[in-house]
Amino acid sequence: MSASDPRITPARDDLAARHLQGKVKAARFVEGRACEVVASQAPLRPEPRPDAPLLTEALKGERVTTYDGNDEGWAWGQLDQDGYVGWLPASALGPSGPPPNYKVAALRTLVFPGSSIKLPPIEALPLGAKLAVARMQDRMAVTQAGRYVPAAHLRPVDEYEADYVAVAERFLGVPYLWGGKTALGLDCSGLVQIALAACGIACPRDSDMQEAALGAPAAAAADFSDLRRGDLVFWKGHVAIVRERGSLVHANAFHMAVAIEPIGEAIWRIRGAGSEITSVRRIHR
Repeated sequence: MSASDPRITPARDDLAARHLQGKVKAARFVEGRACEVVASQAPLRPEPRPDAPLLTEALKGERVTTYDGNDEGWAWGQLDQDGYVGWLPASALGPSGPPPNYKVAALRTLVFPGSSIKLPPIEALPLGAKLAVARMQDRMAVTQAGRYVPAAHLRPVDEYEADYVAVAERFLGVPYLWGGKTALGLDCSGLVQIALAACGIACPRDSDMQEAALGAPAAAAADFSDLRRGDLVFWKGHVAIVRERGSLVHANAFHMAVAIEPIGEAIWRIRGAGSEITSVRRIHR
């Protein structure tokens, strides 16, 4: 992964971020505009059209720096959290508001227009979405925008889970979705990123980035006899999380879901598809 990796470099032939002037070639350089995701989740795509592949998703409250837009309602920019670059629906973005002070800690929660849970909810938020909460009222958190969210589903943004394996296991059975990052669907590296983020561990988006950036080579990399809970097992284009010496959890296209699988079976099956393990990384905390 080079410093000019297009996935995380806001530069095109016709336009690039001002801070890249002198580092990349582009017809013009522009200052970015600070925005935040106001939709529950926003797709980020390589091209400004709804049928383009899903690269990743940005979650509510996430900051985005935009550099370009078009008349069809798309904005081109870079996610602040992991640096990914692409096109998002402009309708999913708004001006940056107050810094979020709470985050969603449930797999999914509902947002209500008033204090009664009998009211029709107006949106559903995924694990990791962030909110600016103005006050607590009974058992509800009231956001700066006047929306009501069950307080039991939220945690302060600086409060973290202790076990990212347990976080990943909560997604068991969630459908596999290339580029997804929520309980509606996610991919292998999205599962790792969301689980680690819940524990306060910064994590790149794609599996090759994660393999290069996370942890250190595990002692078990040669014979896999000493795998520990939390070790990350990498293949070309795939990553799984070790639960215990005998099993792992991963989002995968074979099961088309997040599944728990015996390690030996996973290695044998993926080897049969032509891929060998490239490394095992251990995150020390």
